[in-house]
Amino acid sequence: MLKQDQKHTLSNTEVASFCSQMGMILHAGISAIEGITIMKEDAASPQEEEILQGIYDEFMNTGNFGEALKSSGVFPSYCLNMIQIGEQSGRLDEVMRALAVYYEREAGIASAIRHAVTYPMIMVVMMLFIILLLMTKVLPVFHQVFDQFGTGVTGVSKTLMDIGTAMNRYSVVFVALFLVLAGAFLFFSRTKKGRNLFLELAAKLRFSRGISDRTAACRFAGGMALTLGSGLTTEESLSMAGALSDNPAFQKKLETCRALTGEGRDLASALAESGIFSGLYARMVTVGYKTGSLDEIMQKIAARYEDEIDERISRTIGILEPTLVAVLSVVTGLILLSVMLPLMGILTGF
Repeated sequence: MLKQDQKHTLSNTEVASFCSQMGMILHAGISAIEGITIMKEDAASPQEEEILQGIYDEFMNTGNFGEALKSSGVFPSYCLNMIQIGEQSGRLDEVMRALAVYYEREAGIASAIRHAVTYPMIMVVMMLFIILLLMTKVLPVFHQVFDQFGTGVTGVSKTLMDIGTAMNRYSVVFVALFLVLAGAFLFFSRTKKGRNLFLELAAKLRFSRGISDRTAACRFAGGMALTLGSGLTTEESLSMAGALSDNPAFQKKLETCRALTGEGRDLASALAESGIFSGLYARMVTVGYKTGSLDEIMQKIAARYEDEIDERISRTIGILEPTLVAVLSVVTGLILLSVMLPLMGILTGF
């Protein structure tokens, strides 16, 4: 379960596992301190046991479950805030089980996106490597062969061979370019500023905009279901659930929603007018608000958004994969033809 180093936040899967186990323990009438003891005895690794021991020691000193988890430094802030609310409201077991569902959903979304991107990226890297190899190693050799035969090449063949010769001659420049691209990848994937810039770019691209918007809405709906179900006010729920998404476009909608609720509008109409939810989801929110079951409706909306994200990712990858294969195959074919056609001309001349 808890396999991370203390300096690093646990993954969504690990947090979901911890919350699920603790939720079952508390629901069974076992105290939190006893639950930590049971989990420590069943620890699967020394790192897990060390983390749980630290939580146990802090819990014994402070008598506060939330503070004990916070002292470990491995739990996300949203999880810690919700646990604190659960302790104060006397609904810790419900909150723990709700957190387990929430982080399982987060893990599912992250896994779907990761798996969807991995295969196309591997394919692109392999094809680019093959193209680079052909351009820098194969074409220059054939260029020399054609020169020795006294047969010049023209058109596309000559252009590609000249490019290959130049790439081979200035390989250091291309290595530097590769390092710059690698640095850019790390910047966009590892830094908060880079991720925000990437999200802004993704929000402008047609094929990824829908996935980005639905992911933000799914996280928001899941957070609202949890916070509203824990007894938080509308403002507190909007604040905590809104912090779960870094999507700039969604944050603008959220600011509009807060402004509307600040003017006295009810939550359902504010969510609809700000564009956070529309169509069927807006009507579901309205019904949930009027019947007093808004937290349950938010849970259903989050589940539906998760299904839509899976479907959208599958459809996007279904279009992207053959497109990449076609484009890279055409480029590879042109390179090979630029070699084979002049060579065939030489052979037929003998």
